[in-house]
Amino acid sequence: MGMYLSIALGGALGACARYGVGHLAIRFLGPGYPFGTLIVNVLGSFLMGILIEYMALRWSPSQEMRVFLVTGFLGAFTTFSTFSLDVAVQVEKGDYFIAGGYIALSVILCIAGLFAGLAMMRALLA
Repeated sequence: MGMYLSIALGGALGACARYGVGHLAIRFLGPGYPFGTLIVNVLGSFLMGILIEYMALRWSPSQEMRVFLVTGFLGAFTTFSTFSLDVAVQVEKGDYFIAGGYIALSVILCIAGLFAGLAMMRALLA
């Protein structure tokens, strides 16, 4: 039961953080582009890189802490389903160029974010 509670607590916090980032993105960048989803997916990928590398090299947290951080918090913070909906909205509006650019940016920047997180932790912990 401890594992499920860890995931649930991490998920609640991650979802609240995602909502906050989305709200701030709309406030500061406007509602015309899904900046909030792009930001959380890139940032979440970067944080995943940091966590995975730190746990591999320096920190062996309990299994409950691992699922709290990775499955719970980051799983709820990043959101592929919202990304998919954002793409569908752009396609439905006929904005194929924007949809394609958003897909490319999301994939490239999220993968780059993960590698950046890995590299940063390797450099800091070397």
